[in-house]
Order: sequence, then C-alpha cells, then structure tokens
Amino acid sequence: AVHANHSRIHKIPFADKKNCMYSPDVVSFARKQGYYTGSDADFSFSRAYAEYDFGALRGCDARVWAFYRHFADDIDRYLPWINGEKGAEVMPLYVKPNRKLTVADFKAAMRDHFEGTPFDMTNDIGAGPWKVPYRYRPMTFKVDDVEYTNERATATQQTGFSLVAQMRGSLPDAIGGVLWFGVDDANTSVYLPMYCSMDIVPYSYAVGNGDLLTFSWDAAFWVNNVVANYAYTRYSMMIGDIRKVQQQIETSLESNQTSVEAEALRLFNESPEKAAEFLNDYSCSRAADATAKYQQLAQFLIVKYLDGNMKREE
Repeated sequence: AVHANHSRIHKIPFADKKNCMYSPDVVSFARKQGYYTGSDADFSFSRAYAEYDFGALRGCDARVWAFYRHFADDIDRYLPWINGEKGAEVMPLYVKPNRKLTVADFKAAMRDHFEGTPFDMTNDIGAGPWKVPYRYRPMTFKVDDVEYTNERATATQQTGFSLVAQMRGSLPDAIGGVLWFGVDDANTSVYLPMYCSMDIVPYSYAVGNGDLLTFSWDAAFWVNNVVANYAYTRYSMMIGDIRKVQQQIETSLESNQTSVEAEALRLFNESPEKAAEFLNDYSCSRAADATAKYQQLAQFLIVKYLDGNMKREE
C-alpha cells in the first residue's frame, strides 16, 4: 500500500468486521455535514472527506501510481484516473507485487522521477539541456494567461531524510529491525543500516558541528547537499559519477549484511549487550566511511566540472 499526502480509502467493506475497522458514524456524519448524499454501498471515504482535485491527483496520487509501476503489472490502466478523466477506474488502495521485493527495490522506487512515463521530468522543457528532473516552487506558472504545472516526483530536493525499514521476525529484534537511512534527496543520498538496537547516533548524522543554518563538511546532511545541488546544475553530466560512488557503497553494505548479522547473532547468543555494541560500531563506522566518500565525491565533481567544462579523468 502506498500513500502520498492524500486520503486513498474509497469503498469501505462494511460487512467484513474481521478485517476492517471504521467509525460507526463515518457515513452518517458525512451526510450530516453535507459531504455525501448517496447510499452506504456507494460511499467513498476519500471523495467525501478529501475531495479530489487536480493537485491531489497529479501532486499526490501520481506518485502512488509511479511507485506501483515498479512492482505490479497493468498499473498503466489507472493513468486515466491520474489525469482526472471522468468515469476513470479508481486506483486501488493496495496491489500485490509481481515478485518478492528486496530492500534495493524500495531504494530504487524512492529515487523515481517518473522516468519512462508521460510525466517524465527529464523530457519536458523545464528539464533544460541537462535533463534535470527537479522543479522549484511554485509548482504552477503562467504563460500568456495559461496556467501550467510542474510534476511532483517521489524523489525531491526538499527531502530532509528518507528511509527503508527492513523487519525480519526470524531474527532477534536487536538485529532483525534495521532502518536503511539517508539524508537529503533520496536520489543522490546513500542508504545506511541503522539497527534498532543502536543507542549511539553516528557523529556525522547527529551534529557533525553543523545545523540547518551552519555548513559543516563533517555533517552528512551538508555533504549530501553539496553533491546533490551541484548535480542539479548539469544533472545528465554528473549523475553517472554520483551513481558510481553511491552504488559502490550500497552494494558493499548489502553484500556484507549476511556476515555482519551472523556475527551479531553469535554475539547476541552470548550477550545482547555485546551484539548491540557490535552493531553500534558497525553502523557508526559505515556512516563515517560514507560521509568521507561523499566528501571526496563533492571535491571530485567540483574539479571535473569546473567552470562549465568537463575534464577527462585521465
């Protein structure tokens, strides 16, 4: 199930008491307030309590649609709904994936800019010559009194942090729960494993001698922002260099996960405190390593793309 800042509950299975909970006056209150006048059977929670307009469809449900396209079949059938066509089939509250999903699948979906769809942000005039999939506020603009809109993608420059939660009941809670956590734009950030047994926040993710108004090369937030914001100027030229470093870090973390967690489990069987200390050290060291690599990446990008040129690396 995917949600994007707008209610997506439509039909309520009132008869299915085992699987559905709802307020007993959910329909009667809507009638009393004048939100709805039809029968219980035709009641749509979203239409009554969160009226759909262009902003809700293209600014919110379009992201849901894009997310579903990564994992399920025949999702393009709901494109008329996203476009606000009268009588269009409503997009479902949830879908069944067409395969077993991985952490990497969700990381990739978090980095979506409608690539390969009619809303592909790298192909419209706003992308400029460098195919930049980012738009700034306001989201609408006028030309000759005609209003146009910019798309709102899943990945956005305004992200403070994002995460993919991985929960495994087959492992002790201290090991089985891990947040793959990244700061700034999900598209260019690195997702790092933060285990739920941690009681220490990695230095570069806690303070790093910086805050929202104070730049610091030690703060992962600022280092990621340097990389991302420079790439926004000439995206198609730089994103390949960013992907190379990003994927090296994430691939290494993913390949090491089995052995790291096996050692954590061995220590947990001796003492849960030992396992927690081990995972503290591991996550903090990986955070420090990723921040250092992105410091190097930022400097590399400045040198390679200085003054609108592109140096040959050799």
